[in-house]
Amino acid sequence: MIISGGTDGMGRATALERLARGDRVTVIGSSEAKGRTLVDHAANPNLRFLRADLSSIAEVERVVADIAERHDAVDALALFANRISPKRRETVDGLEFTFALYYLSRYLLGSRLRPLLNAAPAPVVINVAGVGNTAGRILWEDPQLTRGYGQVRAQLQAGRANDLLGVAFANQSGSGGNGGNGGNGGNTVRYVLYHPGFTRSGVDGHPNPLVRGTIKLLATFFARPVADAVRPIVEWIDNPPTEPLSAIDRGKAVDKSLKTLDPGDAARLVAYTEDRLRRLRDLGRPEAPQTGR
Repeated sequence: MIISGGTDGMGRATALERLARGDRVTVIGSSEAKGRTLVDHAANPNLRFLRADLSSIAEVERVVADIAERHDAVDALALFANRISPKRRETVDGLEFTFALYYLSRYLLGSRLRPLLNAAPAPVVINVAGVGNTAGRILWEDPQLTRGYGQVRAQLQAGRANDLLGVAFANQSGSGGNGGNGGNGGNTVRYVLYHPGFTRSGVDGHPNPLVRGTIKLLATFFARPVADAVRPIVEWIDNPPTEPLSAIDRGKAVDKSLKTLDPGDAARLVAYTEDRLRRLRDLGRPEAPQTGR
């Protein structure tokens, strides 16, 4: 299985749990030090750490190429990578950082690794974000938040983008496009949108020490233990849901008629995303090959 954002919190716990069940696990993370610490702690030859800055399209391309070279199939892709940015900053591709890391890296990993997922007997993608939450929206007039940036606004927008990502991915599976049971003859990839709620995961990640201290204090009293939050993820890998799309908010199924899961908005976001990627390609910036299209 492949885990993005797997050196901390829930991603790390998922990696260790799956290793204990005998899986081969590739963990992607931006910190070499944290990756080495995880590898040393696990002391398991089935674990491989791949350092990458997933906010960069070229880095995602490199990761996909590396995985494709080493594996004929991927049975599970778990998406955790995210980082709060108090101030607006742009990636090497000229994209707003939160949009690039929290949403676009997940879009690219899912679509580009889809042929390998299709090759597995019961493939599943698990996207850990905030499904069920209706706060925030896609700012269609300014998705890159060039005006009025705020870290909460950026996080909420990317969270809603991940909701729509799941809808679009599952709809493509159901229609037989992009690797469903139709054109490629592959297995339907199950997609799970999962909101674990407030969890003792990544509480050391905020750059502001005052905010970081407050989060850690709140986590002490109110947050779910990481082991509880990852338990459903570990089980979904062995037994994926039967539906092409599942949306789970703190253990409860989310009504898929929720406005944040609108298929029209999902298609609109795919069109926007592909247009941005096309423009970057035209400008000469690297973009991953269309292996999953």
